[in-house]
Amino acid sequence: MDPDALAKAFVEHYYTTFDTNRPGLASLYQESSMLTFEGQKIQGSQNIVAKLTSLPFQQCHHSITTVDCQPSGANGGMLVFVSGNLQLAGEQHALKFSQMFHLIPTPQGSYYVLNDVFRLNYA
Repeated sequence: MDPDALAKAFVEHYYTTFDTNRPGLASLYQESSMLTFEGQKIQGSQNIVAKLTSLPFQQCHHSITTVDCQPSGANGGMLVFVSGNLQLAGEQHALKFSQMFHLIPTPQGSYYVLNDVFRLNYA
């Protein structure tokens, strides 16, 4: 699969899972994984999912505006940069966000998220 198609497939899977079954994101991270969420660093799959499931909203919908990717390192990793809108249930205006993923291939032929950086974009 070409890198752009792989990045788009990952992004679609990630945000669909986030919006419908946040605990299901655990399989995308490992213990070496790190999330920086609005400046707060969180390490390890369980801690990352605990953070994401404890956010102060239960229902949301991500609308993706752009997905950019680049190869990263000799081992087949990829950097994926996403921008889009986050619509929270009951809120009139969507929030703009940016998120960067560093994907690392697994021996099983899939990828896991080594690094994940999320920021809301304030005007």
